[in-house]
Amino acid sequence: MSNFVSSFVNFEIPNWFDHQHLTGMLRGIEKEGLRVKPDGFLAQTPHPAKLGSKLTHPFITTDYSESLLELITDPKTSPKETLNMLRQLHLLVYQGMPEGELMWPLSMPCMLSSNDEDIPLADYGSSNTGKLKTLYRSGLGIRYGRRMQTIAGLHYNLSFGDDLFAAWQAKTPAAQNLTLTEFKNDKYLGLIRNFKRLTSLVLYLLGASPSVCPCFLAGREHDLERLNDSTYYRPTATSLRMGKLGYTNSVQEQLDIRYNNLPEYIKGLRRAIQTPHESFKKLGLDDADGNPIQINNHILQIENEYYSPIRPKQIAMSGETPTEALERRGIAYVEFRAIDLDPYSDVGIRLSSACFLEVMALYCLLNDSPDLLPEEEEALAINLERVVNEGRREGLHIINNSEEQSLESWMLMHLDRMQPLAELFDAHYGGNDYRAAVALMQGKASHPESTISAQVNADSKRLGSLWQLGFTLAEQHRDALLQQTLSPNTQAKYEVLAEKSILQQAEIESAETEDFMDFLQQYR
Repeated sequence: MSNFVSSFVNFEIPNWFDHQHLTGMLRGIEKEGLRVKPDGFLAQTPHPAKLGSKLTHPFITTDYSESLLELITDPKTSPKETLNMLRQLHLLVYQGMPEGELMWPLSMPCMLSSNDEDIPLADYGSSNTGKLKTLYRSGLGIRYGRRMQTIAGLHYNLSFGDDLFAAWQAKTPAAQNLTLTEFKNDKYLGLIRNFKRLTSLVLYLLGASPSVCPCFLAGREHDLERLNDSTYYRPTATSLRMGKLGYTNSVQEQLDIRYNNLPEYIKGLRRAIQTPHESFKKLGLDDADGNPIQINNHILQIENEYYSPIRPKQIAMSGETPTEALERRGIAYVEFRAIDLDPYSDVGIRLSSACFLEVMALYCLLNDSPDLLPEEEEALAINLERVVNEGRREGLHIINNSEEQSLESWMLMHLDRMQPLAELFDAHYGGNDYRAAVALMQGKASHPESTISAQVNADSKRLGSLWQLGFTLAEQHRDALLQQTLSPNTQAKYEVLAEKSILQQAEIESAETEDFMDFLQQYR
């Protein structure tokens, strides 16, 4: 694996690059969170009517379950603005939720019933698009169990301005015959490959799921230890959510979807959507009464089922699939998906984590990024599993360039190289948020006890269980959020949006003429 080391060898900031090239950078957040009842069990109430239609509302929807909220910000020109909008959405949710309900602050759910059917699928109404969304979720449930789908996470979406890519292309003799879109695709995929090489760093620094409630393990084989009667954990784990117990998929591990060029990535994804899978065939397409229970019996029902720590994205037009959008208009932004909810933040992520992710994204973009081939992917998967399960163990080693290297020295080397980039960010945005973020991460790299995952374990011990920690933090966040107010203008804007989304859903439903089974046939 001699190409492994060449990705990050002696990184220097390119001489053409200065902080002006950060102009035009945008970021947005998608954040999931379960609604729970005052006793901590999963809420069984429908999506709050005050929040509008989850089918058509641009910012407030649901993910897998009717109880799993998803909040989506607009793309913003600074991380502070993004977090500010995310906080507004949280406040709206608390204003609209039934009395006593809370937003669960942890990625891993607690207090689920042992019966999967008690986890309600999200219901998007009677239109064909709405029914297809619910059917997709039904398929996920029968394929992997509904419990796994209640795991919540946070996606950080990021794009760089065209001026950066144009300046870079002008300095790259070999790229003169490419269009700007082709050049951007190439560079964004390089960023993605390097992010995959550094995913272990993200899991160590931001991982916040070292433990689970017993209900999550019911009927599953595992080798976790007991923290106490009501919590299972691994003493030095970082992010069980990202490991074998969490949101993984053995069927997908064999897919070999590569990120070396865009046509290859699109082809790999489409192959998975078009290829039937034996175990999904056995589940059947319809139940005994002829009602559909999954979209199809293929490896992936739709493209979004493919689970990866990072994805290339383009905004899809109406009726367009994600790969069609990528094929026609190229990569618009990247979606960082390997991020646990930070239970100590009222919105699931702190400013320092957001700033660190941006510095790391630029570091991944500007570094050389050789092709990522199966042999290196295997080594990265071993590293990931080690860091997921025992990332805070003293003396832990990972594989780097076919050799074992201490995780701590590997992390510190990369964080050290990121510092000059943090300085450029601070020069551009003013203040010292970015340098402070990298310094904070350097402290965590050499002091495992200061990581979020260590704090979660310590607090679960102190309070008596992981559930008690989640519940205590959920109440604190609710109280803090409800002390804030939106300006009358902002409040009115969101109220109009909610009403408009309900009208939009009604319009879609009344315009529907095609029978759902005929509509579904196109996907089968």
